[in-house]
Amino acid sequence: MKRPLKAVLRALLGLALLAGVLTLADPARVLAQWRQADPAWLLAGLLAAIGSNAVSALRWRALARWLGAELSAREAARWYFQAIGLNTLLPGAVVGGDLYRAVMLRRAGQATAAAGWSVLLDRLSGLWMLCAIGALGAAACAPVLGPWLHLPPAPLAALLLAGSALWLALPWALPALGRARPGSGGWLAPLRLAAARPDFRRQLLWQALASAAVQGLSAAALAAGALALGVVQPLAVWAWAIAPVFLMAALPVSVGGWGTREAAAVAALAPFGVAPAAAVGVGVIYGLYGLAQGALGALAFGLPRVATE
Repeated sequence: MKRPLKAVLRALLGLALLAGVLTLADPARVLAQWRQADPAWLLAGLLAAIGSNAVSALRWRALARWLGAELSAREAARWYFQAIGLNTLLPGAVVGGDLYRAVMLRRAGQATAAAGWSVLLDRLSGLWMLCAIGALGAAACAPVLGPWLHLPPAPLAALLLAGSALWLALPWALPALGRARPGSGGWLAPLRLAAARPDFRRQLLWQALASAAVQGLSAAALAAGALALGVVQPLAVWAWAIAPVFLMAALPVSVGGWGTREAAAVAALAPFGVAPAAAVGVGVIYGLYGLAQGALGALAFGLPRVATE
């Protein structure tokens, strides 16, 4: 199947899913939720979302420089926010924006391997912390999620906590893996050399802290959007909800996560008594935050280009 046809099918699939979710949630109720939205909370959510991606850009810059690719703070912010715009408009979720960042870093004269690894590891760093925080949030919400899943709450919470601990410990095994597979050539060379550096643990700690800040701000943006619609839930609920909502939005089966994000919001918030109309509204608001950031990025940094200045 040709790429243009795949892109069209993904867009149609995402739109169909979004239409289905809106229909099940009752479009009239969704519109009623939006009409009563609190502008102050909407603005707070947008600022939190911008802050999350600003920290993400700095995290990527630190990782790229650590891998040997020179990247200024302005370039990192410029390309990162341009990538957000691409992610919200192109099929393939985050893939298009990530590829754009790697290409721009390569066109700036940096090594192909370092450019590619910086983007890949930056994305994995975010997913790593997202899953960890989501599992910790789910453990805190086990008294509600357990009965919903027909599982005993206490063992569920213990299993989630143990899994989170193991998951968070995984990156610390990279130096051992590098020693187990010696060699300095090929695509893995930058990663092997980086893992063998004496400052590896310090860099990993920085990545963990930055990723925690990114996900914390993202959860705050989601919660603020919910508060704008009158949806009030404990912080633990949003710590849990960001995992399914953001992971589903990242699936390359729609444009900008539209449809998958809203469906995940309905499923993730249903155990806590959030009505489908309100959950859909929360998902749509978060999607609009992405569109707003893409527009702001284009205004502040210019449109994406195929060549460096």
